[in-house]
Amino acid sequence: MADSGKETGRSQATPLSLLDRIRANDPAAWKRLIDLYRPLVLFWCSRRGLHGPDAEDVSQEVFAASAAGLNGFRRDRPSDTFRGWLRGITRNQVNLFFRRNDGKAQAEGGSEAWSRLQDVADPLDEAPEGEEKEVGHLYRRALELVRGEFEERTWLAFWLTAIDGRSPVALTVELSMSPASIRQAKSRVLRRLKQEVGDLFD
Repeated sequence: MADSGKETGRSQATPLSLLDRIRANDPAAWKRLIDLYRPLVLFWCSRRGLHGPDAEDVSQEVFAASAAGLNGFRRDRPSDTFRGWLRGITRNQVNLFFRRNDGKAQAEGGSEAWSRLQDVADPLDEAPEGEEKEVGHLYRRALELVRGEFEERTWLAFWLTAIDGRSPVALTVELSMSPASIRQAKSRVLRRLKQEVGDLFD
């Protein structure tokens, strides 16, 4: 059973990805990216001991540096992800912040803590503990961005299968859709989500 309505017009052309729209100087796309990733950047800052105004200042520097360097972001290898690239920029901006402040940022322990930090591994070199939860929040924010583009039944088919883990076969009566249509609905939403947030789920 085919879906109709608001999704029909979208099948005529593939929308540009979020990063492509940003590269085309679309202010709304840039705001969308900041709304998506700012909480994650603040989380990374907190892992390095920055909170409050210091973290906010660094996050602004992160996005300024990202805007300046976005055209240089490439995915030459499968391991090249936007999230990893942004984490690297955050690491650099946090280090610059501490250097500018000579280790006297309003982080726990002040300059003494900064000295100790030089002797331990950078917590942003690997995905830090707790990042999975933050990425889950990012996933939810991204879902909210595309939610209005789909009919209710398409969205419900996606949600019940992708989020709740239910079988398409078990949902045929409840949704009045064939298993193939349910799988197609799930695929359609995931494809749009992937396009919107780039490599988040790689």
